[in-house]
Order: sequence, then C-alpha cells, then structure tokens
Amino acid sequence: MGFNTSGSFPASIVPAQNRMALSSNYLTFDGAAGGTFAQQYLPELYEAEVERYGNRTIGGFLRMVGAEMPMTSDQVIWSEQNRLHVAYKGLAAAITTAANVHTVEPTLPAGNTNIAVRKNQTVLLVDSATKLVTYKVLVTRVEDAAGNEVADGASNAVKFECKGYLANAQPFGASTDVDMFVYGSEFKKGTNGMEGSIEPTFTQYSNSPVIIKDKYQINGSDTAQIGWVEVATEDGTSGYLWYLKAESETRLRFEDYLEMAMVEGEKVAAGTSLIGDDYKGTEGLFAAIEERGNVYAGFAGAAAPGAGALGDFDEVLKNLDKQGAIEENMLFLSRATALDFDDMIGAQAGGGYSSTASASYGLFNNEADMALNFGFSGFRRGSYDFYKTDWKYLNDASTRGLVDNIDGVLVPAGTSTVYDQMLGKNIRRPFLHTRYRASEADDRRMKSWITGSVGGAYTSDLDAMQVHFLSERCLCVQAANNFVLFKAA
Repeated sequence: MGFNTSGSFPASIVPAQNRMALSSNYLTFDGAAGGTFAQQYLPELYEAEVERYGNRTIGGFLRMVGAEMPMTSDQVIWSEQNRLHVAYKGLAAAITTAANVHTVEPTLPAGNTNIAVRKNQTVLLVDSATKLVTYKVLVTRVEDAAGNEVADGASNAVKFECKGYLANAQPFGASTDVDMFVYGSEFKKGTNGMEGSIEPTFTQYSNSPVIIKDKYQINGSDTAQIGWVEVATEDGTSGYLWYLKAESETRLRFEDYLEMAMVEGEKVAAGTSLIGDDYKGTEGLFAAIEERGNVYAGFAGAAAPGAGALGDFDEVLKNLDKQGAIEENMLFLSRATALDFDDMIGAQAGGGYSSTASASYGLFNNEADMALNFGFSGFRRGSYDFYKTDWKYLNDASTRGLVDNIDGVLVPAGTSTVYDQMLGKNIRRPFLHTRYRASEADDRRMKSWITGSVGGAYTSDLDAMQVHFLSERCLCVQAANNFVLFKAA
C-alpha cells in the first residue's frame, strides 16, 4: 500500500519500505551536486571559518605613538612657539640701491604687519636661487611704506635702509630674489643702546572633535538560531551563534574607524555646502602634515634630489636639521617603501649600518628585543635614531592599499611643551595624541550600549537587539614641522 505524504511528512521526505539511502528520504546538505546528505557517507565538516585574511583590523597606530586624554569643550586650542631668530625668505627683487644705500622691503609672512629688523643690526642677504652669493649689511634706517623713518619695532615699519660692509657693489641683480637673516649688531662709541624691542609671538592652532557612530541589529528569532559554523573572531569571540560574529565584527570595524577618522580627517572648508549643514569636520594626521609639516614626494625614485633611497633619505635628514632636530623618530611605511629602506640599510651594512644593531633603542629602554617585539627595527644615520615598521593601514587592500599616493609617515618620538589655553599653563604632551569628550556625567571615549527587548535589554517593544557604538574625539598634531609625509611622485 502506498503512504499518504501530504500531511505529517514534508514533500521532500518520502518514507520507503526498505532500508535504503534514497535521495527522497534524506535532507539535502547544501544543494550542490555531489555534496548532499543523500549519500551514505558522512562528509568531513570544517566547523571553523578559514581566516584567509589573517588579522583584519588595522588599528594600533595611535596607541603606539600617542596617548588619549579627555577634554570637556567643543574645541581644543594650543599654541606653538615661533622661531627664535629673525629671518625672511623670498624677497622678490626687493633691493633698490642709490649712493651705496640699499633699501630692502621684505615680503612679510602672513599675519605680520611690521618688520622685526632694527637700526644698527647686521644682516646677511643671500640669493634665493643658489644660496651661494651673500652680502652683509648694516641697518641704518627703518621706514614705513611711504619712506618715512619710524621708531624701531613700530607697527608701520615695513622696510629698512642698509649699507654694505664691503667696497664692492651689492651682488644681486635687479630681478634677484633674496633671503635674509639678522646675525648681530654694531654701534659706534658713546651712542645710545638698541632702540625698540622684539615681542615674541606664538602661532595658535585648534581642532574640533567629531562624533563617530555605528550600530548592529538582529531580530529576536535569529538570536536563537544555532549554526554549524563555529564563530571565532579577532577579539576572541567564539561559539555557534552567528550574530556573535556579526556583532563582534561591527565592534572591530568601529574601533578601526576611530583611528582611520583621526588619520584621514579633513576640516570643512569655508564656502562649502557642509558648512551650511552645520558640519565641522576634523583635522587628521595627513591633513595636518600637508598643511604645516613636511611632504617628501618620490622617495627612492631615480630623479633628483637623491640618486636612490640613501640620497633621498639624506635630503630628509637635512630638512630635519632645519626643524626641531628630534633625535628619535618612528617610520610607519608601506610595504614598497619599507623594502626601499631595507635595501638602503643593507647596502650600507659594510659601513656599520645594521638594521637591528646600530640604533641606540633609547625609546625602548635600549633593548633591541623589546623594539623587535613591537615590530620595529632600528638604524642610525647622522645624529638621528630611526625605528622602522610596516603600517598595515597602508597595505590593506580594503583601506589605503587601494590608493598609491601615501608611502609612509615619519613621526617624532617624545613630547613637546605647549601652552594650553584651557589650563592656562605650559604642559608636556606627546607630539601626536587624541582628545576625547568626557566629563563627570558622560565619558564619550568609546561608548557601547544595547537597546530593544532581546539580549538582556528591555528598553522598548522592538523584537530585536540593537548594539550602538559612539565616540567623540579629535587628533592633536603638535609641532607638525617635525613630521614627514612620504608621498608618491
């Protein structure tokens, strides 16, 4: 007799009178040809996912080179010292001469309203193009724009007259651009002292935090489903509940965003439509270095200034000498640029430049093993120690690995002294650090909470679990003149 299969049995399960492995009375394994439970042999199941991308998180850069500190305001403001000596660059054909009296009208830097040169000071002039032709003069008169003599340090002083020390005429042509700096002074016997004084100024910078959010949601029914794939994520989450993996990856992705936003952030420019929409943006690492740091394009390229990696690196060192000359620096590089550095160091091995033995490792308590455990290798060039490591963010195919215009960044180690407007005093801060909003009422460094009616939360009648993530933070790049951004040519 036949069986009625329309009621108690699903259409896909048809009982048979004999004990036989038939496709009609076994569940399908995955629907693929040759891979079903209809066969009498138990398939070998791999319960765990294959981690074909390894550790997929790219965070950790800011934790290695900076610090995190709370703030209570919508804006963080700091002041940085200006250079000690008086100098001007790029005076576009500013010198005119009559009866051995030279009139120099410098191009004042942005924000300056008067020239800081005073009567009886000695000045060295040099041609801007070659930096080889020099001319030393004594300042004899300080003038306003109309040519009237003014007191030294007056707010309307914009040019000065001077006389050369040597008998030969001033060596610059009518269209020669010159640079200048003050190197001393000279007074006649029995004369009064220096007139006027130079008041030091500072340069003020600011940044604003941005609010970063993310969310993961799963309905109540799906939280009860047991899967056959074992969950194992980068943060140690494990089990057979698939939503654990999804929630964990949302958290890891958000933590990466906290760092990526600080690296890539841009302030909203005036006149853009985002200004009218009340968005501010925030200045990230790359934007800060491009705005007020050093950018080196085409490292290890065949073209000038250097004939390869070592020549290019020496150009970077010469520029560091002109800045703060921080002794210890960290290099975070893309894979291609890291290999260029390895080749550069290897080529100099006979000269004593070992990739792991030459640096003093002062940053790591002079322990090479500690540096290597952090992923750094060190070398010394000139009077500088460098610690080099790969920056995964620049290599990952789903982040900066998609783009080829950033090759690496040089970050000075240690701290800087700045004047904090909020505290009203000088403070020491790492050159690179993150500020996050926090007060006694709320800490917004990294907030996470659950809403809905699933997973232990009973905040609404929504039959789902919503996991929320929020942070409010900004990056402070202090003394950016000591940072170097390596860009593709």
